[in-house]
Amino acid sequence: MRWDNLTLSDDPAASAQEALFGAGDVITRTFDTPEFQGMTFYEVRARSVLNKVPVGSRVPFEWTVNPYRGCSHACVYCFARRTHEYLDLDSGLDFDTKIVVKVNAPELLRKQLSSPRWVGKHIAMGTNVDPYQRVEGRYRLMPGILEALRDVRNPFSILTKGTLVLRDLDLLREAAAMTDVTVNVSVGCVDKALWRKVEPGTPAPHARLGVCRALTDAGIGCGVLMAPLLPYLSDSPGQLEATVRAIADAGARRVTPIVLHLRPGAREWYLAWLAREHPQLVPRYHELYGRGAYAPKEYQRSICAQVAELAQRYGVGKVASRQARRRSVEPTVVQATPTPGGAGTQAGAEAAQLTLM
Repeated sequence: MRWDNLTLSDDPAASAQEALFGAGDVITRTFDTPEFQGMTFYEVRARSVLNKVPVGSRVPFEWTVNPYRGCSHACVYCFARRTHEYLDLDSGLDFDTKIVVKVNAPELLRKQLSSPRWVGKHIAMGTNVDPYQRVEGRYRLMPGILEALRDVRNPFSILTKGTLVLRDLDLLREAAAMTDVTVNVSVGCVDKALWRKVEPGTPAPHARLGVCRALTDAGIGCGVLMAPLLPYLSDSPGQLEATVRAIADAGARRVTPIVLHLRPGAREWYLAWLAREHPQLVPRYHELYGRGAYAPKEYQRSICAQVAELAQRYGVGKVASRQARRRSVEPTVVQATPTPGGAGTQAGAEAAQLTLM
């Protein structure tokens, strides 16, 4: 693999990370390029890359693959922040800037998929951090992962905020010809000012919707998770309408709205951001989330009812359905579900996948 503008870090903290990951099993790198300024990457050789979802997680899939830990998207609300604490790293800035890279993920996945014990169950990707965050452009782990899945015809799904997924379009089409492949992009709103504040490391919302359009035009129906919807920030009638209209224009096969949830780790980081940027909203958030991680069900139902009405008005899924009928394929049903509780439905599966991201 060719590396430009890199250095091997001699940071004293590296010794602590070696103790954490195993001496001799970690290489600490930094890249001297603007897009990776201030970031550190820990290259590790994982023992396993297939992860079984814990019993009782109430999600409609059992297995996940996550080639990275930590995420340069730096979304202020990201649920996965707390997972960095298991590495003795903090769930705030460390999560955004200290990325663990499982450099052997493709070869290890191929080995695990070839095991007689593996029975070909659906594998979800993007359940913890985004496999197409920008460092994937350097490490290129996903092509090998997709090839391994394609070669054994294993069904899989991808959830991403990254545009880099289009690099692997040919692989996705090859896999989709052999097995069940689902790709979804996450776009909570199209408000550019808000996007820059809450998702500073991601491509712009309209760029992500461009991914949806490109995938749909290529014959891979793409859904949009309208998530997370941020109370009092991205949930006004005008904002909801603008977002659904843009999603419809992108040719999305379905839209699934999901209201922000605040679990430990993400909760502290998000509320600290809110106190800095919108201090007047802090009391209102304490009212909504004072009893747990989720907003009241009646609020969620109201949001989802509005999105469902807008999806019908703007014809989300109609273009995809017409294309499907021309190919004599069953069209996808447009769905708008309030929570990940709809296990067993396509929208329910996608909603559940996002709650793990």
